[in-house]
Amino acid sequence: MSRQGLARAGAVAVLAVVASAGYLFLQHNGRDRAVAATAGQIAIPVSAAPAEKKDVPVYVRGIGTVQALNTAVIKTRVDGTIIKVSFQEGQEVKEGDPLFQIDPRPFQAALDQASANRAKTEAQLIGAQLDLDRYDKTSSMGYEPRQLRDDQRARVDALKGTIAADEAAMQTARLNLLYADIRAPFDGRTGTRLVDVGNLVQASQATSLVSITQIKPIYVNFAVPQDVNDEVRRRQATGPPLAVIAYGGKDRELAQGKLSVIDNQIETATGTLRLKGTFENADERLWPGQFVNVRLQVTTRTDAITVPQRAVMQGPNGYFCYVLRADGTAERRQVELGPVQDGVAVIDRGVAAGEKVVIDGQFRLSDGAPTRPIGPPLSAPSPTPTGGNATRAAPKG
Repeated sequence: MSRQGLARAGAVAVLAVVASAGYLFLQHNGRDRAVAATAGQIAIPVSAAPAEKKDVPVYVRGIGTVQALNTAVIKTRVDGTIIKVSFQEGQEVKEGDPLFQIDPRPFQAALDQASANRAKTEAQLIGAQLDLDRYDKTSSMGYEPRQLRDDQRARVDALKGTIAADEAAMQTARLNLLYADIRAPFDGRTGTRLVDVGNLVQASQATSLVSITQIKPIYVNFAVPQDVNDEVRRRQATGPPLAVIAYGGKDRELAQGKLSVIDNQIETATGTLRLKGTFENADERLWPGQFVNVRLQVTTRTDAITVPQRAVMQGPNGYFCYVLRADGTAERRQVELGPVQDGVAVIDRGVAAGEKVVIDGQFRLSDGAPTRPIGPPLSAPSPTPTGGNATRAAPKG
C-alpha cells in the first residue's frame, strides 16, 4: 500500500476512535444532556409542577403579647400575723379557696366587745323607755314638769343612737374577721409566694402576698396594619368571628382562637390597629407575658390559581415564571402575583389551571429554550389552613 493509502487508513481509524469516544461520552451523560433534534440546542433539564385551583386562606400577620384574662395581686386589708398558708406556689386554685390566714383573735375580741356594748346599751334603753312612759303620764296630769319628760325622751334617743353605733362596730369587726381569711377571688394559678408564715403584715404598707392569674381562657393582644381596618371590621360584623392563630418560634403553631376585640382607634404613631383574640388555652400553651406571632384569617380565596412559590421570579418588568409548552420548550410568562404564603403563590393573571410551570432549573432558561423534564410531575403544596403570611413574600429573582 502506498504512503497516501496508509495515511488515509490512519485518518479513518482516528475518526472511528473519536466517534466511538464521543458516543460513549454522550451515553454516559445522557441523563443530564441531550441533543434537541429540531433546534440543534441542548435541552435543559428542569422540574415542573402543574398550576392548580385551590381554596387559599388569606392572612394578615402581626406580633402579639399574651395577656391573662384576669390578674390579681393579693394584699392584706387588715393588720396581723400570718399563721397559715393554704396553697403551694404555682398551684391551680378555684374561686373561694383559702390562701392565707391572719391571726383572727384580735378581730374576734373586737366583735365580742362590740356585741357586749350593744347588749349593755339595749338594757339601758329598756329602762330609759320605761321611765319615759311614766313621765308621759305624770307630766300630762301635772305631777311632773314637762322638761323632765323631754330630757328623758332625749336620753332614749341617745341610747338608740348608741345601739346603732354598736351595730356598726360589730359589722366592722365581722368584716375584719372575714378579711383575716384571705381567699382566691377567681379561678386561676398562683405565682410565687412573697410572704411566709409568721410575718406581720399591715394594710397601710400594701404588701403583696401572692399574685393570681386566670389563663383559661386567655387573651392575645396584637396589632395589624391600618390598611386592613375596613375589611377586618366588615367581616367581623357580618360573619362569624375571624380566626386567629398564635405561633411560637420557627412558625410552630401554639393555639387557635377567635377575634374578640377591635380597638376604637388607630395608633397614629405606628399606623396600626390594635386587636385582641380570645383563646380557650385548655392545654396552657399560651402563657401571660409571652410574645407570639399572630395570623388573622381575613378571608379565603376560592378556586384561586396556585403554583409553588419558587416558580415565581422577579425581573425588571415585574413577576414572571416559565411555562412549558406542548413541544417541551419554555415560555417566559409575565404574571400578576397575589398573596404568597406557606410556599404557595396565588397567580391572579398569567397562568391557567393545568399549565406546567418550572420550579427548578429556571435560572438557565430563556424564552423558547428546549427543556427536558426530570423527575415525576410535582403538585403545588396545599396552603396550610392554620398558617400563612399576610405579607407578600419576595419570590426568587
